[in-house]
Amino acid sequence: MTESSDSLAHRAATDRHELRHELRRALGRFATGVTVVTTRGADGKPEGLTANSFSSVSLDPPLILWSLSNDATSLPAFLQAEWFAVNVLASHQHHLSNRFATRGIEKYAGVDYCEGLGGSPVMVDSLACFECSVYDRVPAGDHTIFLGRVERLTHREGEPLLFSGGKYCVPSLFTA
Repeated sequence: MTESSDSLAHRAATDRHELRHELRRALGRFATGVTVVTTRGADGKPEGLTANSFSSVSLDPPLILWSLSNDATSLPAFLQAEWFAVNVLASHQHHLSNRFATRGIEKYAGVDYCEGLGGSPVMVDSLACFECSVYDRVPAGDHTIFLGRVERLTHREGEPLLFSGGKYCVPSLFTA
């Protein structure tokens, strides 16, 4: 007995759904830092979101990357912007991570920030901030990868905000 093509198509779709779920769970085992990526929209409104898809790319030229879901409400602002800032959060800034991960709220209400290059908001008291001109945007599956050329940066000592397994982590628990 052979399976019908409808049955095979359904199984493949189910397998893709299961793979996506398992991939998300497996990737969650990789501890990452937490950032808030910011820009200024064409209308002058500040935009921002929480992202842990941040990575260094090159020292010469100085390039970094992060990625954004193609269904994010802030995608149009980031696609038109020529500047963005990646704010690396400190362990005590989990409230900022939660705020900028929430849809449908005024994200900047009560948030202490200053204007960076190109008008991108720079969070006060973040561990590091990379102010970038857009180097490239690359479509990749259900996300867009943003490559930025670091034009200015700041950093300070402190404990980073970490995320693993769907929750925030305390860095000192990871040390020997």
